[in-house]
Amino acid sequence: MTQKLPNILVTGTPGTGKTTTSEMIAEATGLTHVNVGELIKAGQFYEGYLEEYDTHILDEDKLLDEMEDLLKEGGNVVDYHTCELFPERWFDLVLVLRAQTHTLFDRMEKRGYNQKKRDENMECEIMQVVLDEARESYAPEIVVELSSDTVDEMESNVDRVKMWLDAWKSQHGFEQ
Repeated sequence: MTQKLPNILVTGTPGTGKTTTSEMIAEATGLTHVNVGELIKAGQFYEGYLEEYDTHILDEDKLLDEMEDLLKEGGNVVDYHTCELFPERWFDLVLVLRAQTHTLFDRMEKRGYNQKKRDENMECEIMQVVLDEARESYAPEIVVELSSDTVDEMESNVDRVKMWLDAWKSQHGFEQ
């Protein structure tokens, strides 16, 4: 079997900068950005709708079936707000983006989140729900918590990923 490039999961509470950071990583490394939210919308992987949160209920089986072959190929930066539903074998690095509450609040306000959805997401960030999920779902050595409040922090995070990928390629015999 030929060695494939690694898959990276970028996760965090909504508004922590997952999509922006994932796009920046993809651009800087040549990996493919997979926006799971867009994949869900395009494939209509829904089981229903929750009016109070203004959101659809995910059909996890359909989503995972859709993603399986894509992730087998490697070389992806996957962007989603939760992580425990993905098989551990899919990812070589899991980045959990964190943001201060005032930053998160402002970002969710700009998106037009209703108060219930905003409050629940704020509570999740304060209680580090996504970070705890990542630590419970993946090997501790591949889970990295990163601050994502400013453009400078996002750029620094991308630089860290580039260095990690270069080291990974070197370890696995890829030409630089």
